[in-house]
Amino acid sequence: MAQTEKKGGLLRKSSASKKPLKEKVVLMYDEIFTTEDPSKCNPRFWEELFLMKVNLEYLEGKLEALDGEELMKIKDNVNCLFQHCIQALGEEHPIRVVNALQTLCALIRGVHQKNKSTSGFDIINMLVGFDKAELCMKNLMESLDSLLCAEGSESLKSLCLKLLLCLVTVTDNISQNTILEYVMINSIFEAILQILSSPLSRREHGYDAVVLLALLVNYRKYESVNPYIVKLSIVDDEATLNGMGLVIAQALSEYNRQYKDKEEEHQSGFLSALTNMVGSMFIADADEKISVQTNEAILLALYEAVHLNRNFITVLAQSHPEMGLMTTPTSPIPTTPVTPLGTTPPSSDVISSAELPLDADVQTSNLLITFLKYSSIVMQDTKDEHRLHSGKLCLIILTCIAEDQYANAFLHDDNMNFRVNLHRMPMRHRKKAADKNLPCRPLVCAVLDLMVEFIVTHMMKEFPMDLYVRCIQIVHKLLCYQKKCRVRLHYTWRELWSALINLLKFLMSNETVLLAKHNIFTLALMVVNLFNMFITYGDTFLPTPSSYDELYYEIIRMHQNFDNLYSMVLRLSTNAGQWKEPASKVTHALVNIRAIINHFNPKIESYAAVNHISQLSEDQVLEVVRSNYDTLTLKLQDGLDQYERYSEQHKEAAFFKELVRSISINVRKNLAFNTLSQELLLKEFSTIS
Repeated sequence: MAQTEKKGGLLRKSSASKKPLKEKVVLMYDEIFTTEDPSKCNPRFWEELFLMKVNLEYLEGKLEALDGEELMKIKDNVNCLFQHCIQALGEEHPIRVVNALQTLCALIRGVHQKNKSTSGFDIINMLVGFDKAELCMKNLMESLDSLLCAEGSESLKSLCLKLLLCLVTVTDNISQNTILEYVMINSIFEAILQILSSPLSRREHGYDAVVLLALLVNYRKYESVNPYIVKLSIVDDEATLNGMGLVIAQALSEYNRQYKDKEEEHQSGFLSALTNMVGSMFIADADEKISVQTNEAILLALYEAVHLNRNFITVLAQSHPEMGLMTTPTSPIPTTPVTPLGTTPPSSDVISSAELPLDADVQTSNLLITFLKYSSIVMQDTKDEHRLHSGKLCLIILTCIAEDQYANAFLHDDNMNFRVNLHRMPMRHRKKAADKNLPCRPLVCAVLDLMVEFIVTHMMKEFPMDLYVRCIQIVHKLLCYQKKCRVRLHYTWRELWSALINLLKFLMSNETVLLAKHNIFTLALMVVNLFNMFITYGDTFLPTPSSYDELYYEIIRMHQNFDNLYSMVLRLSTNAGQWKEPASKVTHALVNIRAIINHFNPKIESYAAVNHISQLSEDQVLEVVRSNYDTLTLKLQDGLDQYERYSEQHKEAAFFKELVRSISINVRKNLAFNTLSQELLLKEFSTIS
């Protein structure tokens, strides 16, 4: 018997003695693509169609191949197909429901591909017809809601979410997707929450549900009242919020794990290259940046939750039993490779054990720790556009956290100590920190470490000014909380002071190059005012009196940098150029730092001369400082502990619009044919009762 092979909707005998035969579903599609009503000749046409295995590729390709005029001729049949798909969603037989869902995916994508240049209204008309649009879309959304909330097949729920993601991302700019008006009117918000609150549903569909929610929240968010924003902002159910946090933590942990694996692979390759006789040929390869695709979609979901819902802040510090080593299965968990911004959900709530060993005693993790580790990776390399966007979003999330009173309370809580192993960029002039030597500290220390790490590692020609400004703002907001609540944090403040002074030194060394692109005085002013904050209020939040002495020691030791900065800003503030005003602000801000330098330097020189010492030790300088505080006069500076609160709409709208556009394109790209494959579904529904 001659073998039969299938290709592009055709069945043909391998002997090629006869013309290729089209499979029945393709013949039925061809009937739809005529001007005649296909049910005229066959009254059972629509009933039979949804028993046939969908040929997504053929149906979508057929729609794309038609020109606008041809498509309008068969509009009635396309409308009819769309309406019958919606009717089939209410059928008892799951095979019909599956086929209807997949047909809807192909219809929506095919019609949109053909109508890219037209408005969303034209697409609605082409799919369903204006006259029936409201009722049909209401029925569609109600059917999807019922399927998502029912206790039935998990595969059907998965397909419903895929269809909704297809619907939302059909246009690059989701705010131009007029079909979403019907998703706003007929909300599926409660169905999404139900998925997130149930461990089984969350494990299977949590990722898609969270990404879908993040996208829906961004539909015309600045132009009209978006019900998803309103509802997300008032969710207070603990199980739901924790469920959402788990899904986000799982996805970020998966990224961290992949990065760690690549890092280890990279290091072993580098060592073998060195031991090779011709190792020099391979060192260039071994020195390449380790790259794992960032996940902006899940980061956007975290941002929206933190920004919109104050109750979600508690989830950041929530220790998850699923993350504990005690609940990790002994058998390895199969992991699905994560596609770029993909829609493949992680396979389990259980986070891999590689994520967990924070220290020998505390075997717990939380979302904030996972997020900080993720941030430490993506913020390393900001030259890549995706990583730059990810890095910026990480800093925006940290800004929201740093402004929140409750978040600050647990960040600074002495009873919540963790060992957070942040990733550090390899640099020639410093040793790699040993993981075992990390102390257990309040979580705010890890946030400050992350900021210091960024400051130290991004002084380069392509200077990320915006990220530096955000970084300094986060440090300032944390200091404001410490000053207000008199929190004496045991932190290595010297590392921060040193990083800030080196940043000022870099700005001065590259004045000409940087001024061509940036107003460096804004950043310089922020850095100087951080020092002013320590000078004016340090006695209320620095851990010990000796910490305050060390601050003065660092300012005196590095006085040449402050002197040079003063000379630079004085030069520019006395000229009539564009930098006069911003430079003069820095001049005024330096008044107390200059007073400290001018007060103590002569006394140190005098002490050295009297005692015949050519170079004073740190202890000797500190002794001079302590004995001469009384005669130091400083000016009280206003507004050092004030800051402008974060506002998305006024300052970040353009960034989020572009970010959501990028996520929409990627999510759509990853809703490939294979993710909508019927094989598993048909196995599940192999019998029709």
